[in-house]
Amino acid sequence: MAVGAPPHAGGAPRAHRGAGFYLVIAALILASLFYLMPLYVMFVNGMKDKSYMTLTDMWRLPQDFSASGFRIAWDALKPNMLNSFKIAIPATILSSLLGAMNGYLFSKWKFRGSDIVFTLILFGMFIPYQSILVPLIQTLQKLGLYGRWEGLVLVHVIYGIPITSLIFRNYFANVPNELVEAARIDGAGLIGIFWQILLPLSAPAFVVVGIFQFTNIWNDFLFGVTVVFNPADQPVTVALNNLSGTTSVDWTAVMGGAMLAALPTMIVYMLLGRYFIRGLLSGSLKG
Repeated sequence: MAVGAPPHAGGAPRAHRGAGFYLVIAALILASLFYLMPLYVMFVNGMKDKSYMTLTDMWRLPQDFSASGFRIAWDALKPNMLNSFKIAIPATILSSLLGAMNGYLFSKWKFRGSDIVFTLILFGMFIPYQSILVPLIQTLQKLGLYGRWEGLVLVHVIYGIPITSLIFRNYFANVPNELVEAARIDGAGLIGIFWQILLPLSAPAFVVVGIFQFTNIWNDFLFGVTVVFNPADQPVTVALNNLSGTTSVDWTAVMGGAMLAALPTMIVYMLLGRYFIRGLLSGSLKG
């Protein structure tokens, strides 16, 4: 070795990995297996034929991989899954846009009583769904939206405004005020600053809000079974509940249906998970 040459000159020095490092890795692997167990149970039992589904054989791999449960569940849930997309996508987009506008106003255009108004909006996050069902149905009846999927979209949009406004307000609060002032000097108004300056910068916040809203709307059951009473228009969560039947239960179909119903949100998190983390780290949820 040449004089003065640092150790491990051929590459970066390897960090010393003690027993604690491997304990953490083992704990993470065990935690992953624990949280993946429900997916395993749903998948293997959805692949079985109904005659092979017993409580004792629940953990065993299927013998023939007939996918009987998935086929039955798909035939029963396909229309309702389309309904869930028809409800979740516009409700997510509309609530995100309204939250972005609220967050912009409450962070960059202060007015007298703005903090009080914002606090009152945030109270909407703490109102239990069950406490407003009667006035909600009465309001939808007067609007002519009760029993229709459009009414369910309106409910999710309104109920999503508090959390989306909070996330966007905290995100826009981290945007330098000098950008807004420069746009004002250039002649941009209230709407122009939002569309031309802040909206293009808010992609990380939109990812956070979009994932949060889409997941909550897709997984909703109470509003879906209350607001929309026609089975052909109900979301997939309600149809999945009806799949279990009243006298006998085909557990292969139920397991396959649960897997199919959870698949869209799983795909969203797998595709946008890293952007979700970036949005959190960029200030979307900072106070």
